[in-house]
This record gives sequence, structure tokens and C-alpha cells, in this order.
Amino acid sequence: MRVGIRFCLAIALSLVAPIGAMRAQDGGPALGSIPPSATLQTLDGKPAELKQIAKGPAVVEFWATWCENCAQLLPAMQRAHAAYGSRVKFVAVAVGINQSVQRVKLHVEKHKVPGEQLFDAKGDATDKWNVPATSFVVVLDKAGKVVYTGVGGDQNIDAAVRKALN
Repeated sequence: MRVGIRFCLAIALSLVAPIGAMRAQDGGPALGSIPPSATLQTLDGKPAELKQIAKGPAVVEFWATWCENCAQLLPAMQRAHAAYGSRVKFVAVAVGINQSVQRVKLHVEKHKVPGEQLFDAKGDATDKWNVPATSFVVVLDKAGKVVYTGVGGDQNIDAAVRKALN
């Protein structure tokens, strides 16, 4: 599994950092940029290109089944999906650290994780998108440009989505 040391360290730090302490531009693609393509897989094992799936407007969350911040963020993601899901693409990228596709499938079903589900088995997306930690959210506007990045369980997803739609 090819996942950067920086990402693993960031995950460890996110577990001890106060929720909401890290904010926009602590990592990830720069505001105003178009993120690079990355190869992932669907939960049924088919290859998928993140750039093709997350065409804007879109909300992309990098998450894990074991991530406490992700669990805290889930209700906000569910509410935003319910409110904007017909106008905004929601993509959930499960990182490949300490989890399997089967574990992700069970978690998604049990907790009703919204959006299209992808698995970053080799860390391609986390590396290319410079993901600082799990619970990392990137919001893209209709042109595919980054209008928001954030990490933590207390993000205002509703405001970020409204920014993408303006």
C-alpha cells in the first residue's frame, strides 16, 4: 500500500488535535485550483477516476470507518446530501489505511454514508490531492475549481456547498 508518511502522521495528529483546530488550506488542493485526477476503485472493485466522478459542483470527503471526526461530520454530510444532492455530486473516498472494501461496505450500509462510494486502496488520491487527514472535505464549483477545503468534525458543509453553487 503506497500512502505517504505525511498522511499517516497527519492522521495520527488528527486523532489528538482538538476538533476544528485545522482549517482550510492546512493541506489539500489550493483554493481556486482544479485538483488532479487520481485512480481509485469502486466498492465492487472497478477502476474509477476521481476527476471524472467528482465533476463540479461536488463535495468530496476523505474518510475512514475508524475516524471519530468523520463520525461527527456524518450528520452534516447527510443533511447537505438531502438538501443539495439533486444539484451537487457527493463523493465519499474511503482511505485504504486499516480497512478493507468489505469493512467500508458494511459501514456505509449501517451508517448511511451518502454519495458515491470509492476506495483509495493505494493512496493515489490522498497523495495527489495532498490530503492532510481523514474527515478532509474538498468542495468544487461547477467549473471544477476548489472553493473550500476543511478538516474536522465540525465543518459547515451547508455553507461550503452554497459557496459552490454561487
